[in-house]
Amino acid sequence: MSEEKRVLDKKTVRKAYLDWMFWNLSVQNFERMEGPAIVKMLADVREELYPGDKEAQKEMLERHAIFFNTEPFLGSIVPGIVLGMEHEMAQGGDVQPEFINSIKTALMGPFAGIGDSLLPGTLCPILLSIALGLCKNGEIIGPLFYIIVFLAAMIPLTWFLFSYGVKAGANAAEMVLAGGLKDKVTKAAETVGLIVVGAVTASYTHVNIGLVYTSGELSIDIAAILNSLLPGLSVLIMSMISYVLMVKKKWTVNKMMLFFLIVAVVGYFTTILTV
Repeated sequence: MSEEKRVLDKKTVRKAYLDWMFWNLSVQNFERMEGPAIVKMLADVREELYPGDKEAQKEMLERHAIFFNTEPFLGSIVPGIVLGMEHEMAQGGDVQPEFINSIKTALMGPFAGIGDSLLPGTLCPILLSIALGLCKNGEIIGPLFYIIVFLAAMIPLTWFLFSYGVKAGANAAEMVLAGGLKDKVTKAAETVGLIVVGAVTASYTHVNIGLVYTSGELSIDIAAILNSLLPGLSVLIMSMISYVLMVKKKWTVNKMMLFFLIVAVVGYFTTILTV
């Protein structure tokens, strides 16, 4: 057996990687979700796995036409593992088809949780918050910043995860899932996210206090005094109320919107709040 057959060349791995990245959310349905993307990926490299063996190629594609769903960026390690294990089995390795599907099913959930926490739940809001601050007057620099920074982070990361999955096979997940690494990374990302969201809230949110104490010719602007002593105190109070209602009391977003509407209307007509 030649070395070329025993090791997938970089061109083949790159082709499979691009297939996954471009098609992972295509042809989605409730029955298979991202399953068609796995089939597309393997279909384009089937000749490298089973040269000229149409039956083996057909069996491989059929067994992957099942439900699969994970976060497509950090979860790119999973299709990489699938490709690596399929290649190992094609070379006569001690890998059973049922084992490949079992590994794929077992890993999609953990990597979906990690990916959703770190990307849509943390990185994307951070980048969008910064981008919004860069285009207050409609400047194009904000969208460009988001696109460039996101792709600059995701392209090398997803390529590393995918290619590592191909090389290491089923053992690739151990790097992320073992030793508590995923929990430490998730915790750090959540902390950074909370800091950024807090800073954005303080910068862009305004709660204007309208209380003015008047006695004869004496007039005291309570809002001005509060702002001089503790700038942003009103915003902090409303943020803490929102936290209690949403996290502790489990209020929905619709309830929160109605609550703030009532507060705004009552505050305006009682002059506690002002425009």
